[in-house]
Amino acid sequence: MKPKIVKDFEKLSEDILTQIKLEYPAGFEKKLITFKNREGKFVSALPFETDSSYYLIRMTRNEAQQIIEEDEDYNEDGVLTEEAKERLEEEIEGEEQDD
Repeated sequence: MKPKIVKDFEKLSEDILTQIKLEYPAGFEKKLITFKNREGKFVSALPFETDSSYYLIRMTRNEAQQIIEEDEDYNEDGVLTEEAKERLEEEIEGEEQDD
């Protein structure tokens, strides 16, 4: 079973951020889920899975919108640009060849 990692968006590595952009090219506001944290409070988060881990990335719906709006890799409609997609895919391929 994969370890579950709960993390704030701002604390993610560049590698994970790249993978998230490719996984959610149309943004992720509508992909958020709600779960109860250890204190019993409801928290919204973006689920994301890698080969080794299952992430719950904490963010509110407003934060999800703001992240996409401020990211130059997304166009004004909140969709990952083709140029950004190609560049990010090349980054991922380069990292896989380094392994």
